Amino acid sequence: MGYINQEKYYTNNNVNPTNENWGSYQYVSLADIVTNFLLMYNGNHSLINNEERYKILFHAKRGIQELNYDAFKEIKSLQLTVYSDLRFVLPSDFVNWVRVSMFKDNTIFPLVENIQVQSALSYVQSATATFTYDGSGNVNTKTSSLDTARQDGALNSIYLNQARMQGVDIPPFNEDYYDTYIGARYGLNTETANMNPTFTIDKKAGVINFDSTMANQECILEYISDGMENGDDSKISVNKLFEDYIYAYIKYALLNNRFGVQEYIVNRARKDKTALLRNAKIRLSDIHPGRLLMNLRGENKWIK
Repeated sequence: MGYINQEKYYTNNNVNPTNENWGSYQYVSLADIVTNFLLMYNGNHSLINNEERYKILFHAKRGIQELNYDAFKEIKSLQLTVYSDLRFVLPSDFVNWVRVSMFKDNTIFPLVENIQVQSALSYVQSATATFTYDGSGNVNTKTSSLDTARQDGALNSIYLNQARMQGVDIPPFNEDYYDTYIGARYGLNTETANMNPTFTIDKKAGVINFDSTMANQECILEYISDGMENGDDSKISVNKLFEDYIYAYIKYALLNNRFGVQEYIVNRARKDKTALLRNAKIRLSDIHPGRLLMNLRGENKWIK
């Protein structure tokens, strides 16, 4: 974005939201990237000339998407309540998940992904096991018994969650504890040694399915977006540390798709792009001397 005075930065000239410009100096807008590229890299005396603006805009957005998938460390978070249907609808800009947690008693409990299937589609069948169809010729569907069992809390779990331990008192109040659970965890698969709720992500359906122990609990989803701001180009921006990389990405993409460009020119553009990405990642790696010192102090402990 363009330069603004400090009053507009801190107060947005008293226009809501007043915090709209906070931190904005770290970023350069998509519109500025396209305009700067047309001014500085596109012309009669450049390798790239007479390129349409829409092509540059397309490759700029593709470069920003690639950065969001791989290099950026800007993780979004969303907190919602999981109700009796045991589902969490994925955000509209969701691309991949980073962490799923339960927020309970002012504490964040990280959850593990369930390796068992948690939801299934069920077809309506006749008495002769043939499928039934609607008026359009599509197979009729219904709620599967698997989903019903999961939502009712009747689905058996391979995890040591609250549903499996329900009704078991802490010793010495319950003698059955010693007969049933002491020694029973020898050789336990650590992948399933989890007391918190579990989840599976159905990306096609756009939901996270939880087991019954997550009902009426608060869930926090940390996820990666593609940075496209739901299609609003005016809100798309990129960290200034990656600005030169975006220009190099656009340049390489245009040369690589142009007929008659010598291979050595394309290879040079590819190497420039790769080098700028590596440099930007190093700058954004947050290797701070204070953090390194804290880690080193943490290693210097006496084990008694």
